Amino acid sequence: MGSLGAILKHPDDLYPLLKLKMAAKHAEKQIPSEPHWAFCYSMLHRVSRSFAFVIQQLGTELRNAVCIFYLVLRALDTVGGTKDYKVLMDQFHDVSTAFLELEKGYQEAIEDITKRMGAGMAKFICKEVETIDDYDEYCHYVAGLVGLGLSKLFHASELEDLASDSISNSMGLFLQKTNIIRDYLEDINEIPKSRMFWPREIWSKYVNKLEDLKYEENSVKAVQCLNDMVTNSLIHVDDCLKYMSALREPAIFRFCAIPQVMAIGTLAMCYNNINVFRGVVKMRRGLTAQVFHRTKTMADVYGAFFDFSCILKSKVDRNDPNATKTLSSLEAVQKTCRESGALNIRKSYILRNELKYNSVLIVLLFIILSIIFAYLSANRSSY
Repeated sequence: MGSLGAILKHPDDLYPLLKLKMAAKHAEKQIPSEPHWAFCYSMLHRVSRSFAFVIQQLGTELRNAVCIFYLVLRALDTVGGTKDYKVLMDQFHDVSTAFLELEKGYQEAIEDITKRMGAGMAKFICKEVETIDDYDEYCHYVAGLVGLGLSKLFHASELEDLASDSISNSMGLFLQKTNIIRDYLEDINEIPKSRMFWPREIWSKYVNKLEDLKYEENSVKAVQCLNDMVTNSLIHVDDCLKYMSALREPAIFRFCAIPQVMAIGTLAMCYNNINVFRGVVKMRRGLTAQVFHRTKTMADVYGAFFDFSCILKSKVDRNDPNATKTLSSLEAVQKTCRESGALNIRKSYILRNELKYNSVLIVLLFIILSIIFAYLSANRSSY
C-alpha cells in the first residue's frame, strides 16, 4: 500500500514513474555482446543503478569511456571488497581489456585522474578531516577529480569545450557533500570503524564527538550542525549552474544535470530534518522520476533549483545560528535563476506536487485501478 498511497497523494508521479521503469528496462537490454564489455555494463548496473541509468543518456563512444572511468575508480576505492565489489576485483582484467579499446584521448584522461585520486586517497588514510579546507580537499580527491575527469572525457569526445578545473571541481564537490550529509548515520555506524567525513571545524561547535549527534538528547544541536553542513554545500551551486549552462550536447547535459538536481532536492529534504540522524532521508521515488523525466534543458534546471531553494528557504528557522548565512546563499541562488529569464517559461512541478493534490488524476487513477481489478477478478473466476 505504501507506493500506491504515495501515487494517490502525488498522482502527477504516475507517468514519470512508468517512464523511468521502462527506461531502466531498456538500459538493461543495452548490454553489449562482447564478453568484456558485457561484464563492464552488467557490473555497472550492479554497483550503481542510478549512475548506470544516467550513463545511458550518452552516445556509445562516450558512454563506453564513462563506464570504464567509473569502474576503474570503483576498483581504486575497493580494497578487499565483498559481493559485487569482489567480482569486480576478481575480473578486473575485463575492465582493462575494455580500457585498451578506448580512444587514446579517453585513456589519457582516465589514467591521469586515477593516479591523482589514488595519491589523494592515500593521503587521507592517515589524516582526519579537521578543517573546512581538509573537507574541501578530501571531497576534491574523491569527487572533484571525477568532475575534472568527466570534463576531459567530454572534451576528448569533441562534443564540448574544456570546462575550467575550478567549476568542474565544484560539480563533484556539490554531489559529494550532499552524499556525506545524507549518509551521516550509515557512515558513523560503519563496522568495524566509524567513517567520519564531517569536518571537526563545523561539528565541534555543537558537540564534543561527532557520534554525539545521533543521540536524542542532542537533537537541537544536531539539527543546527546539519544546517551548518547544508549551508556549506550551497557555496558550490553558482559554479554548478555556470558549468551546466555552458554545455551544448543535450545527452551530456542530461547526464550532468540530473544528479545535480537530485542533489539540491536531497539537500531540501535533509535541511532542518532530525531524521538524518535516525535513518536515510531521500527524495520520494515519484519526485526522483519527475526529475529524470523533466530535466531536459537549462530552463528546467533553473526552475528546479529555484523550486528546491524555495522549499529550503521555507524551512529556515530564524533562531538557527546560521540562518542569515543560509538565507543569503539561497537568495543568491534564486537571483541567478530569476536572472536567467527561464522561470516564466516553465511549469513549476515540484512546488505544485509538494503542496497540493490533483483531484482529476486521482479519479482517473481509481478508474484505471478498478478496470485492472475487474479484469483480474474476471480472469480468476474463469479458472
